[in-house]
Amino acid sequence: MNTAGHPEATARRGLELTPFRGLRYDPDRVGSLAAVTSPPYDVVVRPDGLHQLQSNDPYNIVRLILPQARTPAERNAQAARTLRDWLAEGILAADPEPGLYVYEQDDGAGLLQRGIIGTLLLSEPSEGVVLPHEDVMPHVVADRAALMRATSANLEPLLLTYRGNGSRSATTTVIERLAEQPPLLATTTEDGYRHRLWSITDPDEVSRIQSDLAQHQALIADGHHRWATYRRLRAEHPSPSPWDHGLVLLVDTARYPLRVRAIHRLLHGVPVAQALAPLEGLFRVSRLDVGLTEALDTLADAACAGNAFLLAGDGAFHLVDRPDPDLLSRTIPTDRPTAWRTLDATVLHATLLAHVWDIPEDDPARIAYIHDTAATVEKAERDGGTAVLMHPVREEVVRDLARQGVTMPRKSTSFGPKPASGLVLRALDV
Repeated sequence: MNTAGHPEATARRGLELTPFRGLRYDPDRVGSLAAVTSPPYDVVVRPDGLHQLQSNDPYNIVRLILPQARTPAERNAQAARTLRDWLAEGILAADPEPGLYVYEQDDGAGLLQRGIIGTLLLSEPSEGVVLPHEDVMPHVVADRAALMRATSANLEPLLLTYRGNGSRSATTTVIERLAEQPPLLATTTEDGYRHRLWSITDPDEVSRIQSDLAQHQALIADGHHRWATYRRLRAEHPSPSPWDHGLVLLVDTARYPLRVRAIHRLLHGVPVAQALAPLEGLFRVSRLDVGLTEALDTLADAACAGNAFLLAGDGAFHLVDRPDPDLLSRTIPTDRPTAWRTLDATVLHATLLAHVWDIPEDDPARIAYIHDTAATVEKAERDGGTAVLMHPVREEVVRDLARQGVTMPRKSTSFGPKPASGLVLRALDV
């Protein structure tokens, strides 16, 4: 893990966002824009969610971001053929001129998120321009890199956040003025979110946004593996090249705060009784014969006092908390800040997975990472495994550690709402 500090004041430069010719679906050629969208690739619960998305529309974006075939090489080749076919048929078409895109998500219940989509100049972590806060799994980066090479495209934007000065910023002024105009597209997805998109092509407005963003650094909220993939592919192509930039959505969380949720774990082939057995004497374990909502409330209360987890999969919930201090002192590295050493994800990975359960954190045959709480429990009960439910980390903790250059254990957070995949893509050769 990188522990070098990256204070914002010492960043050599800020964010460099550039316009691009977005690829977008022709609404006259698909059933509906909602039917061709998908959550980000790592949020799709497979195989159930994958099959549902594929059946929504023959042109659903999931056929590009999660192609299905016997081998990885065949999957990537299939995605490349599909993209070429859709471009040739006019299913997807490039906008006539480069632009930045204003993207809005509204859940109709008080959550409104707006940001700017563009191509961001890639940077090294040491530059302190884009701050990661989680480790990545090498096999996932390799998988995404192979797909991007095959398609020569950025198929879905990363979600990055920065802290502007709210309504007074030039970027926010442009966003909110444009949001009063008719959008390029508008659709409502099955989850109830309304999505709207506008294009910014006026050179003066683009310049104002670029000057504003150049004063800021960003935190990767969602897309660590894709950011690592961008950087790997940039290293493979002599600069200057289109691979110097990657597709991102930038959100000013001073103006539009995000929600931070936990990402849960599913232990394959480990029944709950087997997961609980070695915890005796190391943690307090309490059986909760309640529903999911009440169990999560109990977890939240316990997490206020210290490390706490919920185990599920046998029809009940088991609160696991109050770890033995001697166990933590033996298993938690001491060369990182207290805020990192006391994270639930740190205790889970360094103590439970590595020491107690002996489960490799990057072995997809042994462990899965799932965003949806109910889906994690359902899969554990159906497959005979163990769901490990987590309590979310506060955004300020994430940002503070990132500014110190300290990465959290992989899949520690889920910022949202995440941008829907399929509304705007980027082809590197357009």
